[in-house]
Amino acid sequence: MTIRLRPVEEDDLPFLYRLTSDPGSTGEFQWYGFQNPHRMRARWLDNGMLGDDGGILIIANGDDKIGLMSWSKQVANRASYYWSMGLIVAPEHRGQGHGTEAQRLLARYLFDHTTANRIEASTEITNVAEQRALEKAGFTREGVIRGSGFRAGEWHDGVRYSMIRSDLASSGGQATA
Repeated sequence: MTIRLRPVEEDDLPFLYRLTSDPGSTGEFQWYGFQNPHRMRARWLDNGMLGDDGGILIIANGDDKIGLMSWSKQVANRASYYWSMGLIVAPEHRGQGHGTEAQRLLARYLFDHTTANRIEASTEITNVAEQRALEKAGFTREGVIRGSGFRAGEWHDGVRYSMIRSDLASSGGQATA
């Protein structure tokens, strides 16, 4: 498996819309209702979906589009920030380890190119596959976040994971457990 992350290209926009707006593609834990079909294009035209406060990259395997990785800057205090990241893997590519590898790659990228000391990711408490993927990618489970996400007409508990810069140093520079 040779997964890589790459910038979004214009012809990727229908794929991104599918992953965020088609209930058959978003997966149970990412379906939040239909999205504005022009929002992705507007964001791509504005900054190519890469900015100082976050971005979206395509998860690719050769010419195959596997999914997306996203991240956004979160202010910790007046002197520091951290990244919050997420992913969606297309249904035809789930369960093959692509999400784990993409999360490793994004963590490495963010630590290599920013001064942030922390990256965090959250998922619903019932999304066991994503919890396993985060742990395999080297993230540490921090705890349950009660009633943190509204989806499908109900509030759901979440689980928060994190990785800090020194986690990479203790693992020989690899974003792995």
